[in-house]
Amino acid sequence: MDFVEKTIKKNYVYKGKILTLRKDDALLPNGEPCIREIIEHSGGACALYMEGDKVLFVRQYRYAYGESIYELPAGKLEPHEDPMLTAKRELEEETGITAGRLELLYVAYPSPGYTDEKIYIYRAFDGEKTQRHLDEGEFVDVVWIPVDKVKNMLKNGEIKDAKTIIALQQYFING
Repeated sequence: MDFVEKTIKKNYVYKGKILTLRKDDALLPNGEPCIREIIEHSGGACALYMEGDKVLFVRQYRYAYGESIYELPAGKLEPHEDPMLTAKRELEEETGITAGRLELLYVAYPSPGYTDEKIYIYRAFDGEKTQRHLDEGEFVDVVWIPVDKVKNMLKNGEIKDAKTIIALQQYFING
């Protein structure tokens, strides 16, 4: 059976700095009409960086959840930007580490039910310390955590950010 849904009309409800919201008219595979609410997002990229037995995190307050969470350095892709360059840029901006090279670990679809966002997850190597260049209005703590503690934090649910969980699990499984 063909499961493709056909878009009849894209109806733009909101266009913002970070996302665009659509409420589309579509047809289900059986021809029945339906509505699809979609968030368009340019995507993001993050970088897993380690020195010795420590993992580099940022701790940042996330307004939508009302709490500060541990995450890998990450950011939004600029229009037509190579995700690897985004990961490299964000690593330096947020932590002051410039990666000598990056390797793609995974591409994740964070919530395929309502967004087209893709998150590119990289492993960064050969870092050099430089200066942080936080964006205006960005407040981030840089935190180095030993691998054994990171594993316990994963097991205990202390790390809640999906891209960070995926990156760490990929790394711990595949090395």
